[in-house]
Order: sequence, then C-alpha cells, then structure tokens
Amino acid sequence: MAPILRNGIVSLACAQSVDATVEKLKAILEAKNVKLFAVVDHSGEAEKSGMQMPNTKLLIFGNPAGGTPAMLAAPTLALDLPLKILVWADADARVWITYNSVEYLRARHNAPAELTAKLALIEALAAKAAE
Repeated sequence: MAPILRNGIVSLACAQSVDATVEKLKAILEAKNVKLFAVVDHSGEAEKSGMQMPNTKLLIFGNPAGGTPAMLAAPTLALDLPLKILVWADADARVWITYNSVEYLRARHNAPAELTAKLALIEALAAKAAE
C-alpha cells in the first residue's frame, strides 16, 4: 500500500504487530548508530489509568550532530526534534507507522533544505520497519 499523506503526516501500513515493529525499529536505529531517546507506551499508560486504547507506542530518536545545526538555523524546529515515529494499531487492528514529513517540518519552521536533508532518514527507517 502506498503511503498516505495528510497535513504533513505520513502513514505507512505495516506488515507486523506494533510490538514487533517497535523492536525492528530499535534494531534499525542501533545498527545506524541513531540514538533512541525514549519509547512512550501510550496504550500502557492508558491502561494504568483504567482506560483502553489500541497498542500505541511513540519512538523518539535522533542524531544531535544532524539535528543541532538545523535547530540553530531554525530554533523552533526544536518543537519537532528529536524525530518521532508513532507505531499504532487502528480500531480494525491494522498496524501503522506514522511520522511528520521532512517537507512539512522544513516548511513549518522555515528551515534551510540543506540542513534538514539529514532528517530524511526518517523516511527510510519507516519504510524498512514497515516491511
């Protein structure tokens, strides 16, 4: 299935479960020496509060050597960096990988293309994890 793009948000259908996809993304990040800052387990936290939601996890990752120059040129980019990938299941149990497109981030923060080009790694990461 082709990526779905809405308002700068890219969603890719995923071939495996949320947890398997998260583990795959972790391995890909480690292999590429990209720092994983955190994994936020939204559905796990919802359950602790007595609420139910489909499995939903957010990975926060990046490379300060690539992101810092972009943030120096466009300080508001720090609102959207480090990069994030959301791995989630919809109401029909389909699994999705969702992230902000680099073009959206560039336009949103009026960031120089040459400094945001390194952020495009998110596209390759998401595509590889969706396989």
